[in-house]
Amino acid sequence: MTAGTTVRHFPMRIGGEDVDSNDRLEIRDPQNGELVATAASGGASVIDAAVDAAQAAFEDGGWSRATPAHRASVMRAIADRLGERLDEMVELEIMANGATVRQATGFHIGYCAPHLEYFAGLAERYEFETPMPRATFPVLGQSTLRKEPIGVVGAIAPWNFPLLLSLWKFAPALAVGNSVILKPDEKTPLSALEFAAIAEECGLPPGVFNVVPGPGPDAGARLASHPGVGKIGFTGSTDVGREIMRLASGTVKAVTLELGGKSPALVLDDADLDIAVDGVLYGCMLYSGQICESMTRLLLPDSLHDEFVERMVARASTIRLGDTRDWETDMGPVVSAKQKDRILELIRSGKDEGATAVLGGDEAHVEGYEGGHWIQPTIFTGVRNDMRIAREEIFGPVLSVIRYGSEAEGVALANDTQYGLASSVWSRDNSRALDVAEKIKAGSVWINDAHQINCEVPFGGYKQSGVGRELGPRALDPYVEEKNVHLDLSGTREARPYDVLLSHADD
Repeated sequence: MTAGTTVRHFPMRIGGEDVDSNDRLEIRDPQNGELVATAASGGASVIDAAVDAAQAAFEDGGWSRATPAHRASVMRAIADRLGERLDEMVELEIMANGATVRQATGFHIGYCAPHLEYFAGLAERYEFETPMPRATFPVLGQSTLRKEPIGVVGAIAPWNFPLLLSLWKFAPALAVGNSVILKPDEKTPLSALEFAAIAEECGLPPGVFNVVPGPGPDAGARLASHPGVGKIGFTGSTDVGREIMRLASGTVKAVTLELGGKSPALVLDDADLDIAVDGVLYGCMLYSGQICESMTRLLLPDSLHDEFVERMVARASTIRLGDTRDWETDMGPVVSAKQKDRILELIRSGKDEGATAVLGGDEAHVEGYEGGHWIQPTIFTGVRNDMRIAREEIFGPVLSVIRYGSEAEGVALANDTQYGLASSVWSRDNSRALDVAEKIKAGSVWINDAHQINCEVPFGGYKQSGVGRELGPRALDPYVEEKNVHLDLSGTREARPYDVLLSHADD
């Protein structure tokens, strides 16, 4: 920002109205630390008001009882408007989370419209009412299985893909007729707040989609525990996910949790190094490593270790850090000073535990952006799987290289983690790679590739990487209740089994 530039303020959006607050969030550009926007911040009382507005909109029926075709048409209109305003939405994302313009255009925002289109199509094809086989025992009857919206759904989103990962929750919820309260991360609420205005312009009724930025321990905790909220979708750390689950248990509400990862890239001894070297770096370093399923553990066979590391270090040395709005920039900053400090602390722990930083290993200094949160692309060798850098989710551009001998040892190392979100296998032999993939305990196994997120395929994790799945053909299921409606066809009192209890005539 230059001197005299107006800092835009974003109010909350509740019940179709802009709602301001004396509490303000300062949104700072991670590449230079400059204040670029402010946003109203809400706590527990504001969440209560948002629940009331969402419930009122649900009971009004303008959305909850609309036809699936109508809901789909509105969602497609929103997708079209996102396309028209792509550059503006990309800028809102970049200024808050430090993604490069290439990444934000291709993934952070560029993925949103196709995902909305996909969920709209699911809504049109969804079986909201299914006749069941006619029953003859204990009486003649016909049951119909109905799938109905839950009511009010809470979505809690992270800062790394603020709009896209929010959309994974609120879009399927909206597709089946729910009302939604979204709590975006305090650092990155801008694209979600702008989306709320776009959605209402395109025909979403007021109160159906509400956005309340605010602190997790206050606003997020209230949303997770509120008795008027029937479902929570959350993406974030495993530690916070445990707390969300605990809070939700108080009202026995359903949860979908997409949590942490420490994903392995398992390179077999017949891998194509031209593909694997670039693929592993893409899998780890994309968006400065700030992706939950980043391949941050590289498992290399002894026979390939030295050549692979040499080629990888040379290739990674070409990664260009700089202005996030420059199409020539490869990597931007990490999201905040707090995140930078945590990454540096873990880098120091790696060195203290005996690993060797063959590339990077410190904060980066980018000319003209001295106030930003920059980390050098870092590659460690000599890593043991019991080191902190191999166990903890760093969420930064830090790759740990671990040697192995036999294929069985490599698979064992891949699975030796509390996480199980994603993984990759690299081999010229597809049959062999598929066999290895069957042995890996992770929700996604990508063979000779990384970061292959497809809206038509379920995404989620094993073990402490989460509960449930998002995306794919069953993405709407977590946002409905199933109701069995039984119609008696017997017609007479005698045909019913009431005499099991009432066998005696009145005296």
